[in-house]
Amino acid sequence: MGRLYSALIGLSLIWGTSFLFIKILLSSMGPENIVLGRSLFGTIILLLIILLKKKITNLKKLPWTKIFVVALTNNALPWFLICSSETKLTSSMASIINATTPIWTLIIGFFFFSSSLRKSQWIGILVGFMGIFVLSGIKLGDFYSGHISGILLMTGATLSYGLASHLTKKHLTQLSVLETSFFTLLFSTIISFFVILFMNPRSLSSFLTIETVGSFIGLGALGSGVAYLLFYYLVKKGSPEFASLVTYLVPISALLWGTILLNEEIHLSMVLGLIVIFIGVYISSLKPKEKSKESHAA
Repeated sequence: MGRLYSALIGLSLIWGTSFLFIKILLSSMGPENIVLGRSLFGTIILLLIILLKKKITNLKKLPWTKIFVVALTNNALPWFLICSSETKLTSSMASIINATTPIWTLIIGFFFFSSSLRKSQWIGILVGFMGIFVLSGIKLGDFYSGHISGILLMTGATLSYGLASHLTKKHLTQLSVLETSFFTLLFSTIISFFVILFMNPRSLSSFLTIETVGSFIGLGALGSGVAYLLFYYLVKKGSPEFASLVTYLVPISALLWGTILLNEEIHLSMVLGLIVIFIGVYISSLKPKEKSKESHAA
């Protein structure tokens, strides 16, 4: 569990910057271009890792259709929805709505993947979600003042993430973490490229500039390449529900990066929210102790 928690925290620190980078990039390009850049830079960094490790994959044995579906539901579609939502919402609001992913993961698992729900999981998720509100100081009424279409777009992204976690656990466990990360990002790059060709092919001519490369390195190479190695590790070694708990920590990480990079103040609500969220993550990951069984000689 120590390695799982370390990976969870590390992933949250990386993904905490994603909403900030997206907001910066939206000032110069559309959501589809951001998805392409994020996918492309992530694919490149993982390809370099594969070449350094000299790991050869038997391409004929790969479940290409299932990889494509996971790439669509875990990368291309939710990233497009997140970027689109941030044209209407603040990055903080988007990250808070993103924290509902564990709830959708549990619900999708229960209705479509025959997952059983423990009482502790529900309690932990509710506690963690309460911590998000303590952390941000946002009241329920504030959600109604936001743009409804932005909220629906962001909620669609969380649904897609929840579905992708279960699909990965069910269909891609035979692949290594590196293979899953690389091929889903590769498919996401291909998908987003053809979307741009259909929607706005002229935008490809000004896709990469000196101003955007830095943000794409942070969003793509780290936020997609390295981060997805950690994410698929959490899904396979832990569970889809445990991996989705990273969304509780991402808003904390985003606020910490804001404090470090933008000199924003840390308030008491932030500290209290951090404590409550960690309690929620801990409760959700608790597993019931198995009763010892006496062995009987044949």
